[in-house]
Amino acid sequence: MTEPFTHVHRVTYAECTIGNHVYYSRYLDLLEAARGALFRAAGQPFARLQDDGFIFPVIAVGLEYSGAARYDDEVRIEVWVCKAQRVRLEFGYRMVGPSGKVLVTGTTRHVCTDLEDKPRRLPEALVVGLAPWTVASDDAAAAGK
Repeated sequence: MTEPFTHVHRVTYAECTIGNHVYYSRYLDLLEAARGALFRAAGQPFARLQDDGFIFPVIAVGLEYSGAARYDDEVRIEVWVCKAQRVRLEFGYRMVGPSGKVLVTGTTRHVCTDLEDKPRRLPEALVVGLAPWTVASDDAAAAGK
């Protein structure tokens, strides 16, 4: 498998519950931050894509929790592209805690649209920019494990 893109995040107090673990829905925010960093690394920051009339609404999410990140933990969020075809993007994720334990795995599926929600073909520069982190479908399934 191609090496995933890696984003490092230190858990803030605001992301945690009273029980000192990240609230379950906040993991989506962390994945969003990692995906944004991936787009910047690909030379295609969200702001520029939006200025060019492209947005990428989420159409499906899947998360599986196997551990909890806690306040002040430094977590590693790995991201890879499972699909970048026509108007569809799909990403795989793995969040790894400070001990090396996988805490969360997941996927997000997106559609490329204009600002009025009309589907648009993915910009070629984005597909090319994401290529280093794009995996074959067999590798994508294995990566989530």
